[in-house]
Amino acid sequence: MTSSADASLLSDFLAFTLAGARPSATSGAAASGVRWTWQGEGVLLLEPRAAQAPAHSVLASAGIHGDETAPIEMLSRLIADIASGDARLASRMLVVLGNAGAMRAGVRYIDDDLNRLFSGRHASLPQSVEAPRAAELERVAAAFFENVTHPKWHIDMHTAIRASVFERFALLPHTGAPLARAMFDWLRDARLEAVLLHREKGMTFTHYTAAQCGALACTLELGKVRPFGENDLARFAASDAALRRLIAGEAASHPTPLRVFTVVAQIDKQSEQFFLNVASDVPNFTPFPAGAELARDGDYAYRVTHEEERIVFPNPKVKPGLRAGLMVVDTTDATLASLE
Repeated sequence: MTSSADASLLSDFLAFTLAGARPSATSGAAASGVRWTWQGEGVLLLEPRAAQAPAHSVLASAGIHGDETAPIEMLSRLIADIASGDARLASRMLVVLGNAGAMRAGVRYIDDDLNRLFSGRHASLPQSVEAPRAAELERVAAAFFENVTHPKWHIDMHTAIRASVFERFALLPHTGAPLARAMFDWLRDARLEAVLLHREKGMTFTHYTAAQCGALACTLELGKVRPFGENDLARFAASDAALRRLIAGEAASHPTPLRVFTVVAQIDKQSEQFFLNVASDVPNFTPFPAGAELARDGDYAYRVTHEEERIVFPNPKVKPGLRAGLMVVDTTDATLASLE
């Protein structure tokens, strides 16, 4: 039997997590027959009925930045629908709400950006509130994907700090492996408007799961940062529906055009003298012509060298040593032609 506290865990996982609650039992079965296991704060394993072989293993995460609330609410609603049987689960699914402390405080992070602490970087910041959480999420992801022989996926959902020329876009980590057509098919099914390809290794959650666990991993940017309760989730219904089809083992059904951009440079903040020559309200993917000077930091200056470059994630308020912006160029035709 499922206790009322455990039912609350399944019916409103967001509220359960924000309350810092613990279930009376760490595992059980939902009304739909789905098996659940609470693996710690913000971490819930969902598995299909015992006799059913899973189609995929899907890690779905949100709240890696605590103020990016829309995808957190989406995942909480999805858990409730899986538990009631309104959403079909034919895959193993690990739900992760990443930075519960920052979620409670309504901030991006407490000490350090959690999404810059993976692939072991947390070890260099032992005093950071976020460091133990990064290490914990590495452990639970590695355990979830260990010895899995069917397809492995990681969908990490975020919202952007500022507006974007493309409201819904994705980022794929760089591991050196060929780009997977299955991922691009899913991104088109989710009605993503653009995808950004990294060219260097990173310290994000998706880079860790792609490089260390062999997962097809992507970071989704779905709209803008808003407080809990102020999101219009209908704006992201296509992405929600695509995730539901993925965990149900169903094929993509709504392919749409997709622009592809590749990173050609990263603007780093080296000191507090850093100046970003980009207005605070400039949207992501705003284009700049060759020769435009976008940043200066002492003797360092960044000027556009291609005929056109677009800026993504411009943020002069980051700590010195961190990324203050990415510069990208359109590589749609070449990328789509290269898919295997």
